[in-house]
Amino acid sequence: MSTEKINLDIHKILTLLPHRYPILLVDRVLELEPHKSIKAIKNVTINEPYFQGHFPTRPVMPGVLILEALAQTAALLTFAEEPHDPAKTLYYFVGIDGARFKRVVEPGDQLVLNVHFERYMRGIWKFKARAEVDGATAAEAVLMCTVKDTDA
Repeated sequence: MSTEKINLDIHKILTLLPHRYPILLVDRVLELEPHKSIKAIKNVTINEPYFQGHFPTRPVMPGVLILEALAQTAALLTFAEEPHDPAKTLYYFVGIDGARFKRVVEPGDQLVLNVHFERYMRGIWKFKARAEVDGATAAEAVLMCTVKDTDA
């Protein structure tokens, strides 16, 4: 098995994930080590549609979207390990444990998404995930996800 770390640009991400604007929340993969970990980024801009209402006088990225960005990053790690057809495959959350939010994420921040593979058992992938801004933890959680065929 190769220990070479892989990076992915937005064009490759679009071939691996079914998400599109405005819900695609990963801009680039900086490092991907199959069966181990992934480091990706989400550039947070004032143009994000959720900032119109969350909150108009002090825009803050919703915590649930930070968790979604982490889940999409986990999906990229999973799909690097498990061949799939993105047109016929969906990636679902099945659990989130220990979610904690440590700092707000605002327009202009670069969210660094770190996900580490913990285990795979009975069709469930388990990951330890952390989102950071400028080296400070913004959110962390243990994520459980599964891959399902859509039979499309």
